[in-house]
Amino acid sequence: MFISILSWIEEQKKSKTQNQNKNSEPGSLWTRCDNCGTILYIKHLKENQCICFACGYHLQMNSRERIKNLIDIDTWRPLDETLSPCNPIDFYDQKTYTERIQNAQERTKLQDAILTGTGLLDEIPVALGVMDFSFMGGSMGSVVGEKITRLIEHAAREGYVLILICASGGARMQEGVLSLMQMAKIASALNIYQSSANLLYFSILTSPTTGGVTASFAMLGDLIFAEPNALIGFAGRRVIEQTLQEKLPENFQTSEYLLDHGLCDLIIPRSFLKQALSETILIYKDTPYKRIGKLPKNIQRPFNLLTEERIRRKYINNKNCDNEIEFLENFSFIDFSDQFSILNKFIYNSSINIFEEIDSDNFQEFEQLSTMYKEILTSLNILLNKN
Repeated sequence: MFISILSWIEEQKKSKTQNQNKNSEPGSLWTRCDNCGTILYIKHLKENQCICFACGYHLQMNSRERIKNLIDIDTWRPLDETLSPCNPIDFYDQKTYTERIQNAQERTKLQDAILTGTGLLDEIPVALGVMDFSFMGGSMGSVVGEKITRLIEHAAREGYVLILICASGGARMQEGVLSLMQMAKIASALNIYQSSANLLYFSILTSPTTGGVTASFAMLGDLIFAEPNALIGFAGRRVIEQTLQEKLPENFQTSEYLLDHGLCDLIIPRSFLKQALSETILIYKDTPYKRIGKLPKNIQRPFNLLTEERIRRKYINNKNCDNEIEFLENFSFIDFSDQFSILNKFIYNSSINIFEEIDSDNFQEFEQLSTMYKEILTSLNILLNKN
């Protein structure tokens, strides 16, 4: 394959500017635009949401900056901050997988390639997950899949609008088939969220969104938004050209190409994203013919120390029996999780937040549990959902 001298010079110039931008020191003051090569002052660039002043190109943006630009001030509440990956298959190449994780954590100050939490977007409660490409290329491992799944389940229980901002190279090869399993796990959680709970899910595609992320939750949104000129696809351009033995269009695997072929709903510049999301949510909120969702009975409320203390205080204030109060004060909710799951399976109706009668066929299995467990569980559920 032969190329002209001018084409070769242009390619070398483009790769040089991209490498200079990627390899810039964390404390540097200046950077270059990946598209036009314009030198940009980093402080002013961040104030402009990492959009090039010269050509309008959307440069990569880390997860904390995206959260700051989308979520109202002092309303962000992170979830599962302490989850950190391990080395389940003892993978190593030039370095061990554990060393690569530690290096990425020290460089980015993140535990893994995503931040999840809840907050207010123009005073609308949302559950937000933001992937960060700077952490091992935003690859999806077991922790990323688990955090997204927990976020989806939390949003389903609380009735929040779900927003996932995708920026990933795909599944994480260092975890082998375990990373591929996350695709099915997240898709199953989304099926409950969208089909059973009947709630709204936004997928925001940024550059790049490729591989297993594109093949799973990135393309499952009720509404799929994309940033301008974002790289979105599954396999690489060169692989597809070699497989099909034909030349692909110049704008192939860009957000504009996807919009023309019906694979995304809207291309929104980063500076208008927050306003577009809030207005779209308000439009859907007033949609007629709404169908009330119903969660499966095995989706349960998680227990933590704060919830445990809240339950004890509310239960004690509403009970006069000294024996039950003494029992509850010494009660361990950690040991209670298995019983809670079994009880929930039989008698909890999540759609109306109240307990129902038990089916006669399941009574024998349920009867093995203490009646005290049933009374506590029923009372704490009603108390927690008051007001």
